[in-house]
Amino acid sequence: MKTLLCCLLLAAPVAAQRDFLSADEIDQIKEAQEPNLRLKLYADFAKLRLDLVRNLLGKEKPGRSILIHDTLDEYSKILDAIDTVADAASTHRTDIGVGLAAVATAEKAMLPMLKQIEESRPKDLERYEFSLTQAIETTADSLDLAEEDLGKRGSEVEQRQQAQKKAIDTQMTPIEKEGQQADEAKKKDAAKAAEEKAAEDATPKRKPPTLLRPGEKKQ
Repeated sequence: MKTLLCCLLLAAPVAAQRDFLSADEIDQIKEAQEPNLRLKLYADFAKLRLDLVRNLLGKEKPGRSILIHDTLDEYSKILDAIDTVADAASTHRTDIGVGLAAVATAEKAMLPMLKQIEESRPKDLERYEFSLTQAIETTADSLDLAEEDLGKRGSEVEQRQQAQKKAIDTQMTPIEKEGQQADEAKKKDAAKAAEEKAAEDATPKRKPPTLLRPGEKKQ
């Protein structure tokens, strides 16, 4: 853990120039195709960021405030990624109870830690106070969602998506709507063709007729 914290500490100055995950973490997420595994990984990554922040707060050193600020931003983005994965899985009615349980357990532990940092009022707090406040609010919101009924969450996500699509449609010009309808028609035709091809491939092929007697081989 200490070695990993040191690696994150060294990488933090370039946080603004890269993703909110390290290259190794991105590889782990790519390998974890199952939503429950991804949720667990993201929860671990968030905990690692908070451990780094607490480690930084325990040391008086120049430039620590920017490191804390960037790490808290990464933390919030990881929680946003958790909610994105959970929302997508909910709309497909995927069982993510195990993953959300891990997320809820982690967030219940991390929320008091974040609030404790805020209440301790570090002397350089003003330089990362907004990021800290955002991290606290994001954790509270994500925890509420993690403990919400999956069926209800899926319905709410679908309603938001429909509302967003309706809002976009109302702002489109007639020509843009025609283009969108043409694209949707092409996608439906492509999907139908793919289904027909799959059905054709699955159908046993009849052997061509032959004049040979049973057991007789072609010369």
